[in-house]
Amino acid sequence: MRRKGTVKFNKDLYWGDSIKHRTLVKWRLFHGKRQPAIYCIMRAMAKSDQLDIMNSQLLQQPYYEDNPAYIYGIASGHEEALKLVVRMTEDASRAGFDGRILDFLNSGIAGSNA
Repeated sequence: MRRKGTVKFNKDLYWGDSIKHRTLVKWRLFHGKRQPAIYCIMRAMAKSDQLDIMNSQLLQQPYYEDNPAYIYGIASGHEEALKLVVRMTEDASRAGFDGRILDFLNSGIAGSNA
């Protein structure tokens, strides 16, 4: 039986401009429901990277039952996800976190920009 809650969300979640019904999208991600057009920006799995962009359907893999993905942003489509990463990077740079996007996103400062 599949356990619920294969994702965790940053409190200062970034949203793509085209995402409607945010609460429903977030609920569906949390409960592992299919959303082919939704892309998540999450903490990278590789130590050498900061962020990964992943189609939400990949979060249905068994790996995420024991290792929940930590999501910083939700977008509708890969191109919108890339734009969100650029926005996160620019926000981090403006806040004095040049090159340290994760530090910025985890600092709580991102809330005024997300």
